[in-house]
Amino acid sequence: MTTALTSKPHYEILDGLRGVAAIVVLAFHIFEAYTLDPYEKVVNHGYLAVDFFFVLSGFVIGYAYDDRWKKMNFGDFFKRRLVRLHPMVVMGMILGALLFYFGASPEFSLIADVPVWKLLLYMVLGMLLIPTPPSIDIRGWEEMYTLDAPCWSLFFEYIANILYGLFIRKFSTKALAVLVFLAGCVTVHLTLSETGDVSGGWAFTGTQLRYGFTRLIYPFFAGLLLYRLGKLGHLKNAFLWCSMILLIVFLMPRIGDHAHYWMNGIYESAVIIIVFPLIVYLGASGEVKGKYVSKVCKFLGDMSYPVYIVNYPIIYIWVGWLSNHDHPSFADSYWGAILVFVSVIALSYALWKLYDVPVRRWLKR
Repeated sequence: MTTALTSKPHYEILDGLRGVAAIVVLAFHIFEAYTLDPYEKVVNHGYLAVDFFFVLSGFVIGYAYDDRWKKMNFGDFFKRRLVRLHPMVVMGMILGALLFYFGASPEFSLIADVPVWKLLLYMVLGMLLIPTPPSIDIRGWEEMYTLDAPCWSLFFEYIANILYGLFIRKFSTKALAVLVFLAGCVTVHLTLSETGDVSGGWAFTGTQLRYGFTRLIYPFFAGLLLYRLGKLGHLKNAFLWCSMILLIVFLMPRIGDHAHYWMNGIYESAVIIIVFPLIVYLGASGEVKGKYVSKVCKFLGDMSYPVYIVNYPIIYIWVGWLSNHDHPSFADSYWGAILVFVSVIALSYALWKLYDVPVRRWLKR
């Protein structure tokens, strides 16, 4: 049974890189509150962190479970995934409900008319990861999880885990490679035939679901394929080099103008298909030397998931505040951005230490 399985050692550098990407997501959301124009965003490609998370997840799932199926069944596997992921999903929805009315503003004009019973209903639906369509939105942004938008990627993460546990774990390496190749072609098609980017997946509509599945299938199963191919190398200072590459990727300005959106599409396709798997490969090939780097990687890894889940309930308030104050510039409101950043990190640490770790420990009994 799953409870008898011991945890494998972590790839410390990959944990650290996940934390770097989570902090980039936080910064991306803070600056996105100032403008949604892709040509003006500061952390322009921060949304690609989700695609990086999926590559990491596929690699780690393969490492953690590929050789364990003789000792566990699908139910055991999925229970382990629920224990790892779902406590923070529940907390994210509780936070989203507690802070919901603080976001009332011209930007979120629907909030004022939402009765408490409906808010509680949406909280329960969110805890169960049941998506809601735009037609019954209660905020105004048409998200499938209106109390904590980033949970859209958890919806797809669970789908990937189910596909892996039931079917794709049985694929040969060649069959998996074919799937990854075809998924890569779909990724290229999406970026070159639509708006030149993969930004999407958070709404429960046909178009957004297509974006979500496209963003999921290639990265996740490319990560799994990367693990199965093995033959890791050796890279000195891997955490430093990989972090620098990640930051360059995320901070890269939008490429091309409206008439040449395909240029940015080529960039994002190359990043998702080539660069992200390469970073994971290099990170897995590296070795942490020195207590300082080890502590940094551990802290970033521990904080990564709580930061990702916790940030948006606070971002909603940030967006609402900017809307209520006639959208001040960053120069006039930088103190608020800093406060949001520090608040999210502090709350994430508190929830990780006082809630996430104890709850997961209890659930594993």
